[in-house]
Amino acid sequence: MEPQLGPEAAALRPGWLALLLWVSALSCSFSLPASSLSSLVPQVRTSHNFGRTFLGLDKCNACIGTSICKKFFKEEIRSDNWLASHLGLPPDFLLSYPANYSDDSKIWRPVEIFRLVSKYQNEISDRRICASASAPKTCSIERVLRKTERFQKWLQAKRLTPDLVQGLASPLLRCPSQRLLDRVVRRYAEVADAGSIFMDHFTDRDKLRLLYTLAVNSHPILLQIFPGAEGWPLPKYLGSCGRFLISASTRPLQEFYDAPPDQAADLAYQLLGVLESLRSNDLNYFFYFTHIDAGMFGVFNNGHLFIRDASAVGVIDKQEGSQEANRAGENKDIFSCLVSGCQAQLPSCESISEKQSLVLVCQKLLPRLLQGRFPSPVQDDIDSILVQCGDSIRPDPEVLGAASQLKDILRPLRTCDSRFAYRYPDCKYNDKF
Repeated sequence: MEPQLGPEAAALRPGWLALLLWVSALSCSFSLPASSLSSLVPQVRTSHNFGRTFLGLDKCNACIGTSICKKFFKEEIRSDNWLASHLGLPPDFLLSYPANYSDDSKIWRPVEIFRLVSKYQNEISDRRICASASAPKTCSIERVLRKTERFQKWLQAKRLTPDLVQGLASPLLRCPSQRLLDRVVRRYAEVADAGSIFMDHFTDRDKLRLLYTLAVNSHPILLQIFPGAEGWPLPKYLGSCGRFLISASTRPLQEFYDAPPDQAADLAYQLLGVLESLRSNDLNYFFYFTHIDAGMFGVFNNGHLFIRDASAVGVIDKQEGSQEANRAGENKDIFSCLVSGCQAQLPSCESISEKQSLVLVCQKLLPRLLQGRFPSPVQDDIDSILVQCGDSIRPDPEVLGAASQLKDILRPLRTCDSRFAYRYPDCKYNDKF
């Protein structure tokens, strides 16, 4: 049950006006008369523009009509605790900003505004875009991207096919199948009448938004095509545009490194379960991490663990097979280089093993959660299994077997009480929980 705020808390907050101004600045530079603007927030200059920093698309209405703008302007997202000093605007160097979300103005829940790439990456990306067109560093980003050969192909395309995403740096698109790409188009939430595998209902700007998001960070796309409501270990998607995203709020896993033993066991058990579901599921997609850190996983207030950042998640279609992206240089263009060097190479699809994500988790995350938490001989068994599970030299079956043994050890170490609301009180009556 979400906490319910009183009428005075749900009313328009002091920082909300500044937030509205910030959202307007996200979409375009202000062109209001100085007198009318100064009557609202005197310190804000009419030329103040966060467009490139947050969006990456600098047309005035780049985000108009997207779910994120609708939520802002319908006052479904509010915040007054991260506004910056005298400007009343969010500091542009942070990676995330806390806020509150409601769809009825009565019950509010915490959300986060995520920057999909760092400020430094933003600046590098802008320079690359302008340089690709031999333009000065203050060029119109959207105009340059519209003129690219790749986007012209997208304009003519009726269906998203593997050749249209070849060369993009996202792990999601390293080995794309037609089934996966159809799912991207069919479930893309930022267009009207979603549900078709064809892009006839996409406007030019819709196509540019989708292409840009796939090129910059595929995390928002994964939240849409594999939603938590269908059992996937991902938080609810609330909206995105350009370089930023709003998603349900979670606490990063590293905040639980000093958790009590029963909570550490529960989180480790969930983490192994998440990897198992990514490896084996009804849709026959194999998900893998290219790299892992604790910030990629988060925990909700009810104790449930989710993937907080899916930008390093790749997908291989075990049912249809995947068409590996052509590694030839001619498939590289400015969209291939927006967040990484143009020479960056992802591993081939054939080199991805079933154990890859497990090895990374057993090396980098589980030791921080589990070492030194339990009495002997339980701790000795856990430490021994972590060594086996984190050994990249071992065959896949041995690593998977070690992970299964670890789950068997962790299951009875978990307790059943209200701290674990995601499985309580069911755990009192059913061993499954």
